[in-house]
Amino acid sequence: MPKVVSRSAVSSSTDAQPTASSAAALRVYYCICGEFILVIDKNLATLPRRKTDNAIVVRSQDTEIAKARVFKLNAVNSDPILIERLGGHERQYRFLCPRCSLPIGYQTAPPPVKSAPFLYILPGALTQMQGQVPQDAFDGEDGMQ
Repeated sequence: MPKVVSRSAVSSSTDAQPTASSAAALRVYYCICGEFILVIDKNLATLPRRKTDNAIVVRSQDTEIAKARVFKLNAVNSDPILIERLGGHERQYRFLCPRCSLPIGYQTAPPPVKSAPFLYILPGALTQMQGQVPQDAFDGEDGMQ
């Protein structure tokens, strides 16, 4: 077999200013089954919540007043469902975990992801620790013993 030789040089400077990409910390979230679901540029706990269902609001499109979050969602599309709301009805295009089919989130426009102004992450659907159930997974459940 031929001999493989490789060379690499690493250059760094203590005087260089950090770039925006090096300062940005990406957060990884998993389904409770352990499947990788979401990588995003901000902690989900710091994002706003929707008043109707307490879902986490992730801005997916730029506007004049706010920039979209940087994220990648690993989920499969589901058939839309119609939810009755106080002022009428809302059509939700749901996203499911590719491994266990647990509902992860939804948007109000047909797929693909980011075709609507916001992506909504359902409360208790994601965790930062693989195999660990999130604290809010059973919020609102009655009779848990």
